[in-house]
Amino acid sequence: GAPWNAVDRRGRCAGNHALDAGQQAIVDLLVDEAVRAELLLGAAERRTLTALKNSEYLSRGVKYDGDRLIDEGDDAVMMEWETPLMEAHAERLCAAGAGGADVLNVGFGMGIIDSAIQRRRPRSHTIIEAHPAVHARMVRDGWTARPGVRVLFGRWQDVLPGLEEASFDAAYYDTYGEHDADMADFHEQLPRLLRAGGVYSFFNGMCPFNVFFQGVACAVVQLELKALGLETSFTPVAVHTGPEAQWTDIRRRYFLSDTYYLPHCVLGEPAAAAADDDDSAAGAAGRRLASLNPQLMALLAESLAPALGEGGAA
Repeated sequence: GAPWNAVDRRGRCAGNHALDAGQQAIVDLLVDEAVRAELLLGAAERRTLTALKNSEYLSRGVKYDGDRLIDEGDDAVMMEWETPLMEAHAERLCAAGAGGADVLNVGFGMGIIDSAIQRRRPRSHTIIEAHPAVHARMVRDGWTARPGVRVLFGRWQDVLPGLEEASFDAAYYDTYGEHDADMADFHEQLPRLLRAGGVYSFFNGMCPFNVFFQGVACAVVQLELKALGLETSFTPVAVHTGPEAQWTDIRRRYFLSDTYYLPHCVLGEPAAAAADDDDSAAGAAGRRLASLNPQLMALLAESLAPALGEGGAA
């Protein structure tokens, strides 16, 4: 049979046609199959991509061009039209802490969300930025001298291990030049960094060219985060991506929809520790994922059975 994400000449998949026809039962079947496939293939893909870093972007020049941040390949890193979305994200992040939140943001860009966070007077505000030109702009604009603001220059992969456990009420992730595997690696750090009840969100540019693909991507992330102890919901927000003239010299339009699905993730209380020796964070996450998705585990067991049979006693 065809893969769930096979598209026709108009770039539409079976899920798009089922949505248009109002066939919810078929949509549900396709989503279930797509999520199982992505969880299985995603794990294998992440192993392949562990060595791939965003060093290409970090070595490229970037320029601030009015209401845009553009890299030397004429790709937009960030644009001013995102401002209402960043305000909505900041409102939820800064509501997380009683008496002021300790907020972490990964990826400064144009500073839109960090300015929105500052307007809400957080208790503390930590920003991780890896691009040298963006960091230089932050220094020039006085971000490193702001009271209550801590700017950490470097890749988050290198910076996070030095941060204290349970030191944040809220965290936001919006990097550039990274892959889904990098975001999944970041997610694994959240139970260590966030306090119980802490809020997490990210810029949801996943699969922006196809609403069905984006729905599947959101479902996969929702499952993966739940396995780490975070409950995730997505709120639709109307969005206007600015005048067409703003995009004329941009090589790739990175958002097309008029609806943005804003993620809101909350970390629950830590689970009680098990008595056995394999109660590592990875093991606990794996057991939670298995309990949440028994169909996936059954499929994995079925795929492993021949190999186990070949290696077993005759």
